[in-house]
Amino acid sequence: MPTYAFKGRNRLNEMVSGEKIAASQDELRSLLRREQIIMTQASEKGREISLPKLGRSKKVKAKELAIFTRQFSVMIDAGLPLVSCIDILAQQQKNVFFKEVLHQVRQNVEEGATLSAALEKHPKVFDSLYTHMVEAGETGGVLDLILQRLATLIEKVVKLKRSIISASIYPAAVVVVAIAAVATIMVVVIPQFEQIFLGLLGPGEMLPLPTRIVMAISNFLAGWGGLSLLATIVGSAVGISFYYKTPKGKWAIDSLLLKTPIFGGILRKIAVARFARILSTLLSSGVPILQSLEITAKTAGNVVVEDAILKVRAGVERGESFVEPLKATEVFPHMVSQMVGVGEQTGAMDAMLGKIADFYEDEVDSAIADLLSMIEPVLIAFLGVTIGSIVISMYLPLFTLIGKLSSGK
Repeated sequence: MPTYAFKGRNRLNEMVSGEKIAASQDELRSLLRREQIIMTQASEKGREISLPKLGRSKKVKAKELAIFTRQFSVMIDAGLPLVSCIDILAQQQKNVFFKEVLHQVRQNVEEGATLSAALEKHPKVFDSLYTHMVEAGETGGVLDLILQRLATLIEKVVKLKRSIISASIYPAAVVVVAIAAVATIMVVVIPQFEQIFLGLLGPGEMLPLPTRIVMAISNFLAGWGGLSLLATIVGSAVGISFYYKTPKGKWAIDSLLLKTPIFGGILRKIAVARFARILSTLLSSGVPILQSLEITAKTAGNVVVEDAILKVRAGVERGESFVEPLKATEVFPHMVSQMVGVGEQTGAMDAMLGKIADFYEDEVDSAIADLLSMIEPVLIAFLGVTIGSIVISMYLPLFTLIGKLSSGK
């Protein structure tokens, strides 16, 4: 077996080094762990083997995080030690980035840090919502229950995102196919017909007006006009993207999205469902209301909704009831304010927010289904009318030519 030279930290956080025989780097790490040494670096026969760093562009998917959280809660509920749970789950991870994050979390916990403090060092994986809920679970001694609620919350958010993405795939595919078909006809097919028609025209004769319009559009798209149009579209998209990154642009675009017909209503329902679900989970987990509102605002996904939640928080901080500042924002529907008011009076705010979340999640599903049923015939009709108009305009000169040949006979 090879001999490894290692460096690490002992339980007093002092740097130590030495040599040890082991079959692999994983076995070396296990041997050192028994001696309460956390390995940071190892070399085999002069070859340096550094632990992978976290500065990679890889991410942890929400589904992976949900599975990890669910398994973590089951292990904690079964009575396994915290460090053992993290170690086992780290070994099971196929995502190398996530595995290394969990190894660092385990090391921090072994060194005496709380789980929430260890998770807080990795904000790209564990956001403020996650770490604050874990902190509440540690404080109240109900970490397994909190992790179950976290897993359920993440799963519901993933389900909501998946339904939105799946609903947008079909319309997007139809639009792309329609644009590609029309562009091909206009740029490749129409110029061929144009040469034929111009060769058949007699002195002073003109093609029908619809045919001339289609040919003019074809010439525009096939030349510099098409490139200019494409450059304008790409430039506009890039410009909007950069504008959205500014505070003023983010506010303007998010406000416009909420006011957009049809789509604005769906986005508002999504925001309400997300607000109610996250706030309900935080409150039921024992997180103070002011802190819960602050965390919920950060995860709103829309700056207008975020500002409204922060105004509610400011009102509650001044000693007002939850309902009045919620109504004053004019962002949340009247029904939400009424149900929250009932929950506040009965002392069951978290349960009422959970019912609001369930209602609006169902509303989102219904709204998306209705939107799909409306978009499908509209897209098909648009595609049929566009391509049909082009085909008819190309056949009109043929009808004229056939009429002349018939009369000549």
